[in-house]
Amino acid sequence: MDKTRYITRFEDEFPDKLRFIPGCPAGIYVRGDLPDPEKKTVAIVGARACSEYGRKMASYFSSHLAAAGVQIVSGMARGIDGIAQRAALEAGGTTFGILGSGTDVIYPEQNREIYRMIEGHGGLISEHPDGTAPLGPHFASRNRIISGICDILLVIEARLKSGTSITVADALDQGREIYAVPGRLTDGLSAGCNKLISEGAGMALCPDDLLKALGLLCEEPLSTSTSGFTGTKHFDLSSKEKLVFDCLDLYPRSVDEIVRTCRLSVSEVMELVTSLCIKGAAKECARSNYIRET
Repeated sequence: MDKTRYITRFEDEFPDKLRFIPGCPAGIYVRGDLPDPEKKTVAIVGARACSEYGRKMASYFSSHLAAAGVQIVSGMARGIDGIAQRAALEAGGTTFGILGSGTDVIYPEQNREIYRMIEGHGGLISEHPDGTAPLGPHFASRNRIISGICDILLVIEARLKSGTSITVADALDQGREIYAVPGRLTDGLSAGCNKLISEGAGMALCPDDLLKALGLLCEEPLSTSTSGFTGTKHFDLSSKEKLVFDCLDLYPRSVDEIVRTCRLSVSEVMELVTSLCIKGAAKECARSNYIRET
């Protein structure tokens, strides 16, 4: 990737979206490209320790938005951030990582491949010079750049009190639109998202909701849910396999729950979920807990 360059806020190349935010950085260090000001940009943030549901939603929204030409911004953290950025790249889109370290510092190590993939398909941005370690205070301050450089902030899985709430507060100060993906009321990882929606944030049920808000989709969204996200069309299932498959979703379900819902014996359920896993229609995400694959 290109060497790091420093751009002050007084230079023409400095992103206009950042130039007028509260606490505008004096300058930014850039490795690779900057977001194209002529294209729409969505920042996707959320929990580091995300659930399988969060992983699927991050990949689903990011890949569809990127395929529609939307630039994806995130913080290169483990969890939702890295998943969204990888999905954007795999969809042939562009993504930009806003770092809490120097642009030459790979953190976390598990995202090393994403750093490599970004070359030629986005860039890395930081307000810290090369060699700067990824220290805690840097991540809180970089959040204002994540929200400042986007048109819409999308939150996927966040607890009531988390680092994501700092990014949301920054986005509100900057006048950015905020959307959140809803989750179960009993799920602590979705509590922050559900609260945002109750307080007036947009509810993101499918990528079309965001494309419409960005002015990239003139007609009403074709779907108002993730119904197009799952289905049996890729799997050749028997009637009993389909019964169990329809009982599963992106939240883990135990064998006991499946037994009660499908009214089958434990031995039948174990045989059927094993068959679904072999066919790639289900996945054991914890001991004797299963989700559907899509």
